[in-house]
Amino acid sequence: MKRRLLLLFIALGCITTSFAQKENYTVSEQQIAKTLKFLSSDELQGRDSGSEGLEKAALFLEDIFKKNSVEPYFTTYRDTLSNFDKPAYNIVGYLEGNDPKLKDEYIIIGAHYDHIGIAGTMQDDDAVYNGADDNASGTTAVTELVNYFAKTKANKRSILFCFFSAEEKGLLGSYHLAAKLKQANFIPYVMLNFEMVGVPLGMDIEAYVTGYSRSNITEKMNEYVGAKLFGYTDFAVKYQLFKASDNYPFYLEMDVPAHTICTTNMNTFKYYHHLDDEFENMDTAHMASFIQTMLPVVTKMVNANTHEIVLKK
Repeated sequence: MKRRLLLLFIALGCITTSFAQKENYTVSEQQIAKTLKFLSSDELQGRDSGSEGLEKAALFLEDIFKKNSVEPYFTTYRDTLSNFDKPAYNIVGYLEGNDPKLKDEYIIIGAHYDHIGIAGTMQDDDAVYNGADDNASGTTAVTELVNYFAKTKANKRSILFCFFSAEEKGLLGSYHLAAKLKQANFIPYVMLNFEMVGVPLGMDIEAYVTGYSRSNITEKMNEYVGAKLFGYTDFAVKYQLFKASDNYPFYLEMDVPAHTICTTNMNTFKYYHHLDDEFENMDTAHMASFIQTMLPVVTKMVNANTHEIVLKK
């Protein structure tokens, strides 16, 4: 009896500790700044797909997985693109869910880590397209979600963390991976993509969801956070942003809710595909606040007992 009570006490203690970790987890602006600054540094030469600069970014992201004991989903973390003419890789890891039934389903969390490389001519002594907002910021957001879930283990479903290559070449990394997973009878629930979250939106919502009308994900995210923080923007429709990022191939291939979350106002942002899309023009305090807001949202999404998020027909 004493042994049973001891084991029960230990189990309850572990549950309590895990809950405390989850509730008290604080996103570090300092860590965000460190990650973002490296990914958007001149050292990475604009992270063009197939370049030495993107290779350095790939090694950095692999190391984040290793430090967090996130397993490779395939034989290694590197998912070699079959549709690009240079060696290029998605970096893919996963955390197994802790529910015996729900762990067979996956939440896909992704961001593209490539950008457009080096300009043909110098402009004001600069030729590097650093891509801080596009999309070192989204990549940084996903690294923080890796850190959070690896530490808290707060996931009933399994999570597939994807850093996509060759997005700037036509969503090639995500098209490749979505088709590959479909052939392998992979079971997705929701695909959540992070793109350009380095600056505040400046509207009455904190972030917009592309493909707003295609599922109920925006309503559920607002419900999860207890406030109307996510919504619709006219320019997302005007620029067809739903089809412009790595969520789209998963929607096409797998017929599941697949959306991009973004905080950059495309009507007012001056630095899209511009040489001045640099670390110094990002707002890391905003990023820390935004990612902190996303933690309970994604946690509730990953742990929902039923398919609460569904496509709208």
